[in-house]
Amino acid sequence: MSQTLPVDTEHQRVLVVDYGAQYAQLIARRVREAGIYSEIVPHTMSTADMLAKNPAAIILSGGPSSVYAEGAPSVEAELFEAGVPVMGICYGFQAMAQALGGTVAQTGLREYGSTSVRAVGEPRSILGGVREDHQAWMSHGDSVSQAPEGFEVLAVSEGAPVAAFADESRRLFGVQWHPEVKHSEYGQDILKNFLYQGAGLTPDWNAGNIVEEQVERIRAQVGTGRVICGLSGGVDSAVAAALVQRAVGDQLTCVFVDHGLLREGEAEQVERDFVAATGADLYVAKDADIFLKALEGVSDPEEKRKIIGREFIRSFEAAERAILERAAAEGEPIKFLVQGTLYPDVVESGGGEGAANIKSHHNVGGLPEDLQFELVEPLRALFKDEVRAVGAELGLPAEIVGRQPFPGPGLGIRIVGEVTEDRLTLLRKADAIARAELTASGLDSSVWQMPVVLLADVRSVGVQGDGRTYGHPIVLRPVSSEDAMTADWSRLPYELLARISNRITNEVDGVNRVVLDVTSKPPGTIEWE
Repeated sequence: MSQTLPVDTEHQRVLVVDYGAQYAQLIARRVREAGIYSEIVPHTMSTADMLAKNPAAIILSGGPSSVYAEGAPSVEAELFEAGVPVMGICYGFQAMAQALGGTVAQTGLREYGSTSVRAVGEPRSILGGVREDHQAWMSHGDSVSQAPEGFEVLAVSEGAPVAAFADESRRLFGVQWHPEVKHSEYGQDILKNFLYQGAGLTPDWNAGNIVEEQVERIRAQVGTGRVICGLSGGVDSAVAAALVQRAVGDQLTCVFVDHGLLREGEAEQVERDFVAATGADLYVAKDADIFLKALEGVSDPEEKRKIIGREFIRSFEAAERAILERAAAEGEPIKFLVQGTLYPDVVESGGGEGAANIKSHHNVGGLPEDLQFELVEPLRALFKDEVRAVGAELGLPAEIVGRQPFPGPGLGIRIVGEVTEDRLTLLRKADAIARAELTASGLDSSVWQMPVVLLADVRSVGVQGDGRTYGHPIVLRPVSSEDAMTADWSRLPYELLARISNRITNEVDGVNRVVLDVTSKPPGTIEWE
């Protein structure tokens, strides 16, 4: 069985109460970025249960409801009498005002997007250090028209007579806008003002102490037992394996299934760089031929995903049997399985006490539930950026720590059409050119990821070498995102796009056209299949 999120952490704990906002996870991340540990809890949790977690502070998130809607989430007034510092954001701000006797009015003056906010008097309290007039990201219809008794109005906007307030004596604060989004000027400064000055917290959450604490937890859980880890070559599994390796050394065996659907040089990178950085025992299953055979004649993307997942399980189980046989011969059966589960996986699958069960998470390629191992999930409390920081702390190379997200089915779902060896070779060359040029331009960090897609079932007329060609299009899909839940296409320089296009059409046989995908998510997804 998997471990739950740590509830005995010695760190100060900030609870983010989720009222159904798309930004609840982002609030928690921003708190972590300020060096304070945070957890997301649902608005349905009772005040008593929240206080039982011994929070150092509480943040009430935004949400889609009106406080006047039937069945709208509310907050118990007792929460504000417990002496715990509280900050309300957007809907949480309105629910807080209403619970404390303030007035929330349906003014009809809606504010969405970038909005001018003006401080009342000299900026102070949670607005300390903020310019008197600044832009903030709003998303509300109702507005607080009168602050509760004892509260001081800190800011106003055209559609919000009370856009921010504070009761310093009770350490209660709120803003109508979303300070957690980057569109809000001074947003992180306002959150830090609440955490450091308003709540009196001191930053104590960083990659160094995360490593120390997780190593201790892993040792306590595993003892002298043997551990197995499915290594994909991605950031999450690599960092999880490196943490376990740091904790228990040669008790860990990593399994890497080379399914032949990775990008150019990635399989070699896993075998070379990961082992060199960690010294881990690595078992490599070279099963590319098996996967390619199973994918023959299949073009449907969902069917391809199912086949790749099925064959991955078979390959992993075959590797597992070989390792178990070796371990049994040594008298040491394997008891534990490492998974690179992240905190967003936990929240979205309903396991992190968040508001919604968005999806189930399946790490290590979708391993079957009847595998008889106890799970070790050292990243279960971390966000992606924290995982990268932990990886760097552990000494993993930048090529692994900074690797862009890559789908489990690999290039199998970046070929629109049947997957063949020739098409994989073509796509690998195009992808390698695009990645090399992006890196050479120093713009790797400016994109979340840049899928390169081969439209294998599409051909277009072109002219190359004074002759007519009938080749495939390549799609570039650079996207910028915080968490992959939403994304926008990255505005890369035209000169860079031109270099990528010229090189691909000149150097990759069978491609005569390069196109750019400029669709946001939603409505499009990041991957094409």
